[in-house]
Amino acid sequence: MASKEGDSSHVGSVGEAAVQASLPVGLSVHNLEALERITSRNKDEEKKNSDGGTLDAVDETNADGAPPAKPSLPRRCWAKWTKIYATHSFLILVICAILLAYAYPPLGAVYLAPDITATWIAVMFIFILAGMGIKTEEFAKAFQRLYFNVFLQCYNFGAVSGIVYGFSRFMVYVNALPQSLADGMVICASLPITVNMVLVLTKSAGGDEAAAIFNAAFGNLTGVFLSPALIFGYLGVRGEVNLGDVFYKLGLRVVLPIFIGQILQKFVPPAKEFVKRYKKYFKKAQEWCLVYIIYTVFCKTFYNGSDASAGDIFIMIALQFVMLTVVMALAWMALRVLFRNEPKLQAMGLFGCTHKTVAMGVPLINAIYEDNPLVGLYTLPLLIWHPMQLVLGSAVAPKVAAYVKRRQEELGQTEEEDEEESPKEKSKELGETTLGETTPSPDENTQLMELGAASSNKSNQSGALK
Repeated sequence: MASKEGDSSHVGSVGEAAVQASLPVGLSVHNLEALERITSRNKDEEKKNSDGGTLDAVDETNADGAPPAKPSLPRRCWAKWTKIYATHSFLILVICAILLAYAYPPLGAVYLAPDITATWIAVMFIFILAGMGIKTEEFAKAFQRLYFNVFLQCYNFGAVSGIVYGFSRFMVYVNALPQSLADGMVICASLPITVNMVLVLTKSAGGDEAAAIFNAAFGNLTGVFLSPALIFGYLGVRGEVNLGDVFYKLGLRVVLPIFIGQILQKFVPPAKEFVKRYKKYFKKAQEWCLVYIIYTVFCKTFYNGSDASAGDIFIMIALQFVMLTVVMALAWMALRVLFRNEPKLQAMGLFGCTHKTVAMGVPLINAIYEDNPLVGLYTLPLLIWHPMQLVLGSAVAPKVAAYVKRRQEELGQTEEEDEEESPKEKSKELGETTLGETTPSPDENTQLMELGAASSNKSNQSGALK
């Protein structure tokens, strides 16, 4: 009997040794169950943090195995709201700013001194940060895809603005749209390409990221000069606009801050590192400056009155959707014809040809039409176009990505697959700040090694006793 027990214990020890050999160094087979508990607990903590930071933790000491209590309704609502706000903070702030401006226009039109705080301080702050962010070294790549770059910039500035101008004049002619909103549509169409949004959508659609980076930087820099020229060319110089005074102020508020930003970026490393270190806060400050400018321009519009009704605004929103859909469809057809063997350029061009920037557009409009009481209505079409291009772009990006992959296989264009990056890594690469970051859980590898060391000591002690 003793022999059988000895044989069984010997077999058990051999099996245990085999399992032990397959485990990482320092990890004992006796603690597999504990390891599973640690892994499960860490996964639960990660899930809890990713779901909006729910305040109610799982009660692991519940001996009777009863399920943990659900968070209260107010806490669930608050977690849901914070998640929505983190995703759509700019749009929510713009809506709140317009409602506040409508509630009491004199505050932003008179008492907050918008001619100084919004028109000078906020605008110059935004363009200094823009100057520090524009990578002029990318301009050296202009001749690598010269034909494509010329086409994209001509379409974005020329074709889109021309199509929208003709359509808006027709809508004014048939009395379907007031003059102010029609002019706002033309102003919106004359602005340059976005930066971050076009990069994100190009990456998600499998497009050419190098082309997106170059055209975003080049378009924003040339747009400082080209956009005012297009606006005055389409709309003319109105009585309230002094052309010489406008370009003088544009030089002081827009060109000079961008130049200062470039100087700081290239010749003042401490300033560059400081902005990089606190980039999340500077981006948030830039967003609040934009919202403040929007608030003051709508205060001026509501304070002085306008020629547009609520019904006109809804019509303009519908027309902006039609215009964006049309110019995207025309751009896609042109790209398919002109760059038929370049699917990655087609994907990038779909977004680059039609996107319009809010970050530079709003302060630029405010700098040109600061004394015009209808400046709020001139800005409104851009505030509609901007989220609309994100919604449409996000909807078509998966289909475009599938097309790019299929077309590359047809053309035999093979390339090395990059390792899949996490959303945070992609965000850092594109210069974006990841919203809703949570504190990381304890390092699982450290816990494993500590567990393994404890297990090894326990086994040694047990062996010594035996």
